[in-house]
Amino acid sequence: MDNRYVKVAVVQAAPILFDKQSAMDKIGSMSRQAAAEGAKLIVFPEVFLPGYPRGLGFGARVGSRTEEGRQHWRRYWASSIDIPGAETELLGELAKELGVYLIVGAVERDREFSRGTLYNTIVYFGPDGDLLGKHRKLVPTGSERLLWGQGDGSTLTVIDTPYGRIGGLICWENYMPLARAAIYAQGIDIYIAPTADARDSWQATIRHIACEGRCYVLSSNQYATKSSYPADLAGHEDLREDDEILSRGGSAIVGPLGEYVAEPLYDKEGLLFATLDLDQVAQSRFDFDVVGHYSRPDIFRLIVNDAKQEIVKKSSDLVRE
Repeated sequence: MDNRYVKVAVVQAAPILFDKQSAMDKIGSMSRQAAAEGAKLIVFPEVFLPGYPRGLGFGARVGSRTEEGRQHWRRYWASSIDIPGAETELLGELAKELGVYLIVGAVERDREFSRGTLYNTIVYFGPDGDLLGKHRKLVPTGSERLLWGQGDGSTLTVIDTPYGRIGGLICWENYMPLARAAIYAQGIDIYIAPTADARDSWQATIRHIACEGRCYVLSSNQYATKSSYPADLAGHEDLREDDEILSRGGSAIVGPLGEYVAEPLYDKEGLLFATLDLDQVAQSRFDFDVVGHYSRPDIFRLIVNDAKQEIVKKSSDLVRE
């Protein structure tokens, strides 16, 4: 097997919001479709499981929250997943069945402390079915801060594979230069950038990252409509003035010199495919290597705190340390 080449698939779709089973079913069907076309690495959008609640206010205003909004959020919490948990076991089995690397955006429930905090997370599975790692979004954007907690440096995850090193950041944390630098410094070859941003400016972002990091960028977005929201959703009035298409997509695959390998897909659900030539990563770094010969560690230095942040420590743990 020539590991210089790998066929990849980027998914553009959305499940029925707040419907965990709908998301799992769609992950299964679209992964099988992608694998049937020869894909060995499959990427799903930001919080695909159980969906990105675009346009919903959850009854929140500055200084107050409504009871209905709390019930609404509880529904979102109930449709989220534990990592590891029942859903990750099923996703691992799917990756093993298909023999693929499977990368899924999910809403993760905190398992360690209150179980009341959610995180916007990328989950990585290997072709042997193993849960290889996860990344929690460092800073939820705007009103997302009401829904999700902040990740820490312990999940700036990069995975070794036969096709190079795979990792990435979620949506607008890709606008954080130091977060990108932390990923580049781990020798990234295939950069995963799931998003909820369908604007033209996002295309400039992923092309810049590819050119800056001299890596392939796989960006996966949802194609979401009002009809993908459940009929009994309490927040439908929040969407009254919105267009039927809530997210037009814009998923794309970009090469290590910033050129499109697969052009952006808009206004429909679908799969994007590309065969990546990993030799092009090395070739692209001939004249620019952001953490190699084009860095100046005598002038600039980044310190990354990669320790897991804990709010509670037992005295027995301190003694062992």
